Amino acid sequence: MKRYIAKRLVISVITIWALATFSFFLLKTLPGNPFQTEQLLKPEIQEKMMSYYGLDKPYFEQYLTYMGNLLHGDMGYSFKYTNRSVWDIIMQTFPISADLGLRSLAIGYPVGLLLGTIAARRRGKKADYLCVLISVLGVSVPNFVIGSLLQWVFGVKTGLLPIAQWKGFSYSILPTITLSIATIASLTRTMRASMLEVENQDYMKTAKAKGLGEKEIVWRHQLRNAMIPIVTGLGPAVATTLMGSFIVEQLFSIPGIGKHFTESVQALDYTMVLGLTIFFGVFLVAANFIVDILYGIIDPRIRITD
Repeated sequence: MKRYIAKRLVISVITIWALATFSFFLLKTLPGNPFQTEQLLKPEIQEKMMSYYGLDKPYFEQYLTYMGNLLHGDMGYSFKYTNRSVWDIIMQTFPISADLGLRSLAIGYPVGLLLGTIAARRRGKKADYLCVLISVLGVSVPNFVIGSLLQWVFGVKTGLLPIAQWKGFSYSILPTITLSIATIASLTRTMRASMLEVENQDYMKTAKAKGLGEKEIVWRHQLRNAMIPIVTGLGPAVATTLMGSFIVEQLFSIPGIGKHFTESVQALDYTMVLGLTIFFGVFLVAANFIVDILYGIIDPRIRITD
């Protein structure tokens, strides 16, 4: 088990290093610089600013400096937000995105698993077709379309709910529903397919042959084993959702981490974009690492054959 954990840890560290390296050099290929603002600073002033922040040095030298600072926990200061470090902005905005993500997961996972189970148990019937339709629509229709529709119906036409900002529970309802729909749709499809696959296994036939009741078969055998693929994708799904949706946060004017990411890309705020990318990468890799460890504990065959 120790060897298995050590191997996964090494892979995780290499993944984060590769992400930081590729992100750094890809970002440098973008045209322009962070100081080409709307005020159109004079070229000589831009050159002084580039020199002050070390952006006039060779890319590899900039890379070594950035990675050295990163190893000490220093992500640098934002070019767009004066006198504010990247880490401070992350600590201010991430709790908002995480709050939105947790709310959407609290709705998306139970509803998605329920609809997937109903669809599998009512295969070929109206309930199955309805659940599949909901799943297809949820996957096919973009978040910004769903969010805009909800804003128009519940905000503009009826005035029941606020359409933007993040000032209380009522403000969180529409963005939470918008973000949870994709989770519901994806889980419904995955759970339905997994339930149907498990239904044809030998142990299911044995349970039926023993005369066990339908509820006992579903809960003790079918549902339990059908959850394995769900656990596989749990880490990335939770990490992505907790980081917030860039589109949803922009649409509902939520001051989360996604809003700052899109604004930083537009402003070529190198340190901010890199910091947010690496933070999200570490979060995602950590979630996958935990899932891998749990899998190794649940199923010893994985750590033996890996």
